[in-house]
Amino acid sequence: MATMESLIGLVNRIQRACTVLGDHGGEGSLWEALPTVAVVGGQSSGKSSVLESVVGRDFLPRGSGIVTRRPLVLQLHKTDDGQAEYAEFLHAPRKKFSDFASVRKEISDETERITGKTKHISNIPIHLSIFSPNVVNLTLIDLPGLTKVAVEGQPDSIVEDIENMVRSYVEKPNCIILAISPANQDIATSDAIKLAKEVDPSGDRTFGVLTKLDLMDKGTNALDVIEGRSYRLQHPWVGIVNRSQADINKNVDMIAARRKEVEYFETSPEYSHMAHKMGSEYLAKLLSQHLELVIRQRIPSIIALINKTIDELNAELDRLGRPIGSDGGAQLYTILDMCRAFDRVFREHLEGGRPGGDRIYGVFDNQLPAALKKLPFDRHLSLQNVRKVVSEADGYQPHLIAPEQGYKRLIDSSLGYFKGPAEASVDAVHLVLKDLVRKSIGETQELKRFPSLQADIAAAAGEALERFREDSKKTVLRLVDMESSYLTVEFFRKLPTEPEKTPNSTASNMDRYSENHFRRIGSNVSAYVGMVCDTLKNSIPKAVVYCQVREAKRSLLNHFYALLGRKEKQQLGAMLDEDPGLMEKREGLAKKLELYKKARDEIDSVGWK
Repeated sequence: MATMESLIGLVNRIQRACTVLGDHGGEGSLWEALPTVAVVGGQSSGKSSVLESVVGRDFLPRGSGIVTRRPLVLQLHKTDDGQAEYAEFLHAPRKKFSDFASVRKEISDETERITGKTKHISNIPIHLSIFSPNVVNLTLIDLPGLTKVAVEGQPDSIVEDIENMVRSYVEKPNCIILAISPANQDIATSDAIKLAKEVDPSGDRTFGVLTKLDLMDKGTNALDVIEGRSYRLQHPWVGIVNRSQADINKNVDMIAARRKEVEYFETSPEYSHMAHKMGSEYLAKLLSQHLELVIRQRIPSIIALINKTIDELNAELDRLGRPIGSDGGAQLYTILDMCRAFDRVFREHLEGGRPGGDRIYGVFDNQLPAALKKLPFDRHLSLQNVRKVVSEADGYQPHLIAPEQGYKRLIDSSLGYFKGPAEASVDAVHLVLKDLVRKSIGETQELKRFPSLQADIAAAAGEALERFREDSKKTVLRLVDMESSYLTVEFFRKLPTEPEKTPNSTASNMDRYSENHFRRIGSNVSAYVGMVCDTLKNSIPKAVVYCQVREAKRSLLNHFYALLGRKEKQQLGAMLDEDPGLMEKREGLAKKLELYKKARDEIDSVGWK
């Protein structure tokens, strides 16, 4: 069976490691799963004296009013006899304090760093570790003293603020409550006991500590409280004799004060029969014994939490990506793997696995038809413009039957209008593809750690899309030119070549040069242009998809791959210049993973051997 010191010492080391790694709070954290002791009491109840007696050092700030204005997480680590005592703060990890007067000053300075030189409080804790052969392995949390009224310089809400802060600690099921009450006050008025009863009605987590026994009025004692007749707890009450103000002023050594406390109980007529269960040393041992019992009871749930956290950390590391090999082959493999991951996401956008590809269809189904509908054919094929174009095409010799040159000029100039919507369709699809590239890079989790590679892939994809756009523009413009280069003869052969018959033959012949004649020419050209419009409405999307969308799916990064094969190791390494923030995050996760694995193995072995 593991010794009490080894098991609690292990938990203490794990808590300290959690603190260093920033994993010291929050629901579901390992820190929350491990038991701690919260020191609760009213102002001037003797909390500081109890803590200093347990530590065996005078190290806490003193004064009137609220002295403890931030929670102090105090981790005690028992060292071998003969080793020097020292303290460390989480906010100054590289500095060892061997002078405990400097520890007191550092606590005050660090408190003021957050609260300023005011009487306000803050729930941001100060983490302090003390290494000494004169302590037992414990984690204690010193909380601001409960108060009933706000004094000058304090906000009106200070009473409620302090109580809420204290409650946030003592309500946790893994928190052991050390309720401090002065013996020279009625226990019924004890703020600490009142709060402990509310959050721990069964009393399973509460230890009562009675301070200032030596300051009670002559002829009175605290036996009714200590022996559980006035207020009974599940755990025994412990009496403490604090250092007198004279001893504090004289800087009486805390070890000497402990001896003086033992002497007081052994020689006291009221308490000598229970002297072996009184005093700060006994309190520390009692808490350690209880902690060992609690830890052993909770080993299965602690191990389960650790295993769950290990799985979560491994999953997060897999998402962020594992470290990369230093050789060129490994780097090239990583880059290609990142490219394939990006390409997979990009294809999913195009093929409907992710949103965005439908916007390309929107270009063909809405944007292109709308653009074609807005073409100014009504103005271009107006009676006035038809007469002008046909007349200019005839030159000095008016046409005899059908103005063939006039028709060709009207049709050719009309078909030229289709180039605008054709090019606009190409550009619109290009913008959609560019946006999908941007989204795909952002959604490729594997790429998040490599900002340089993200930029390289974005640039390569952008260059490829530009090439596809140029090819697509040439193709759709060629489609329009093809319509202009050869007119569909069958369409015109079906048109009537003679004007409509009228009773007056001479008038009919004259119609060939009248408004009706030119209006009929405009109508014929309009019908032909409409036929071409229907054709292009179908052929332009086919050309755009073939030249842009299809090529983007097939060969978006082909040119990039060819360039990669010619790069040196140093150039490949530069492309894998990882985001410093992600590197730091992964290193932190790796350290936490190592901590949790080590904690699991050690708790398991120490707890059950």
